[in-house]
Amino acid sequence: MRQRGTRLAKAALVSVGSFGLFGVVTGLIPNPVYVRMVPRTGLDYLFLLLTAAFLGLYVLQRTPGRTEDDTAAGASAVVGFLAFGCPICNAFLLALFSSSALMTYLNPLRPLLGAGSVLLFGGLLYVRSQRTCEQCVDGEATGSTLD
Repeated sequence: MRQRGTRLAKAALVSVGSFGLFGVVTGLIPNPVYVRMVPRTGLDYLFLLLTAAFLGLYVLQRTPGRTEDDTAAGASAVVGFLAFGCPICNAFLLALFSSSALMTYLNPLRPLLGAGSVLLFGGLLYVRSQRTCEQCVDGEATGSTLD
């Protein structure tokens, strides 16, 4: 039972930490260091909240030693970040494309990227919740679903 509390605390820390970190570096949480060039929208905040929540839920469900779903979770987080991030403030994207191309082609697709991220994360978490536990976290083999 103590281990369950530790997992919950870790998941909460990941959710809150990723919300704060992503919110600050994308300018959704106003700060004096970073000024967002694209106006904030309600969808930006929704996708930030959902991405942070899904990261926490993934950490809660994650079984130590099993990393086969980490790539899908990482891809979902990156796509989510692109969905709520400022397209012309992303130095990596700006190095690959011009700011006018990003505003013309990427900015209108951000809601679709966010929806894709939510669907991918939601599907991943659903599939993980349906698996049976081969070796539970406390070392007992019970055959029950992950909880």
